[in-house]
Amino acid sequence: MDGDVAVGVKRGSDELNMYGNSPNSMAANGSDSKKQRLDESPPSRVLHIRKLPNEVSETEVIALGLPFGKVTNILMLKGKNQAFLELGTEEAAITMVNYYTAVTPQVRNTPVFIQYSNHKELKTDSALNQRAQAVLQAVSAVQDGSSPSSHQGVLEAAPPPSPVLRIIIDNMFYPVTLDVLQQIFSKFGTVMKIITFTKNNQFQALLQFSDPVNAQQAKLSLDGQNIYNSCCTLRIDFSKLVNLNVKYNNDKSRDYTRPDLPTGDGESTNKDHSLLGTPSGALASYSSGGGYSSSLSISQGGGAISPLSAAAAAAAAASRVALSGSGVSGVLLASNLNEEMVTPQSLFTLFGVYGDVQRVKILYNKKDSALIQLSDGNQAQLAMSHLNGQKVFGKVMRVTLSKHQTVALPREGLDDQLLTKDFSGSPLHRFKKPGSKNFQNIFPPSATLHLSNIRDGVGEDDLRLLFSNSGGSVKAFKFFQDRKMALIQMSSVEEAIQALMDLHNYDMGGNHHLKVSFSKSTI
Repeated sequence: MDGDVAVGVKRGSDELNMYGNSPNSMAANGSDSKKQRLDESPPSRVLHIRKLPNEVSETEVIALGLPFGKVTNILMLKGKNQAFLELGTEEAAITMVNYYTAVTPQVRNTPVFIQYSNHKELKTDSALNQRAQAVLQAVSAVQDGSSPSSHQGVLEAAPPPSPVLRIIIDNMFYPVTLDVLQQIFSKFGTVMKIITFTKNNQFQALLQFSDPVNAQQAKLSLDGQNIYNSCCTLRIDFSKLVNLNVKYNNDKSRDYTRPDLPTGDGESTNKDHSLLGTPSGALASYSSGGGYSSSLSISQGGGAISPLSAAAAAAAAASRVALSGSGVSGVLLASNLNEEMVTPQSLFTLFGVYGDVQRVKILYNKKDSALIQLSDGNQAQLAMSHLNGQKVFGKVMRVTLSKHQTVALPREGLDDQLLTKDFSGSPLHRFKKPGSKNFQNIFPPSATLHLSNIRDGVGEDDLRLLFSNSGGSVKAFKFFQDRKMALIQMSSVEEAIQALMDLHNYDMGGNHHLKVSFSKSTI
């Protein structure tokens, strides 16, 4: 069998013909009519991915699903530039499709199309699909934190050539520093040395692990992933070097085994220097950077390899200083709203998951549309990428950047319908405090909600009742050990959005206000 081609069962090819004629065949991105058909097709934890570039690897396809949960099966149809990806739960698949409705999925800088499969599970002949299964096992091993060497698969078949990785950052919209890379890659093993540099106008790095197997695990898991939402894409190869020679410990190079090395150019070796500075020094560093020492850690108990959304934290923080004044408007236009239900407060709460909302204005002559002003353009883009295409109050909301730079407040006495509200002094802003844990928990809307600040004595039944009363049905519930935090799973993403708008900051008495956010975990 050709080792580069994973052959699935014959039925997989028949299924493709069925897709071509199916009324539910559509992309998860594209025209509004295609998006509308997506809403009508039945969700499945099996996703059909089309228009893949030639020579795409199993790892690159798996990487599309990793941020959303466990990937349980894959079928590659390379001759047709297509693949099927099975996720652990239907909720994870729904979250993935919703996310890629707003953000065009790309593999090797090529847009691809994602849709629900008509099959509820992926049945593959493991004897004919060995390479794909081996890659999947190796990725699962890294996901679960176990050693991939116990799996008969790719990692044993091909010994890693070097402990040194060459890393290129594509689409570098936010600053990426040596410390950011160290925090991301150290999840896979001991990082000994890093050298960063700019070549061909691209930020690059050489990173040396103590063990070549760790380098292989990191490459397998992180190649093609985004550090921050929708940008800063990691391109990873093995370096021809097997050992790095680091002369100075500063913001451009570091030998973690030699803390005695000089800085070389007077730069501080203090480990608390700004996480959000940039190697070129072109952007201002963030003065309280030390507070972000853990902002790329895996958060909210998710099993997936995820510098991704956790690092949107640092991205949101970086945006305050590094890219302020970049000319991107901080004002969004939300349209196709349910005008009977929507209020400035509900929009403040929902968009406040992704940035600090300053003002909300529902348009007087077009009450199904609203302007939402966030602290800056990057928070606005983060909110737009997560919320465009989500179903809110029964209607698919559209979110775009507005041409307005600010939302004007009406003159006193002229807003008798209370359509405009100023939230600039709100105590509910999630991101005004440097180093807040909220920066680590920025995730796409999902059916599972993370609850915190739960009052002592409040039990599972109380919380199930509270969330059922918001108009949804609770599918699952799990307390964390200290019972101050919990996960609650609604039956759909739309119900979870509704519950978050209704119950974030809910007064539980005794000066305890419930905090609600989207979780990446499933129960």
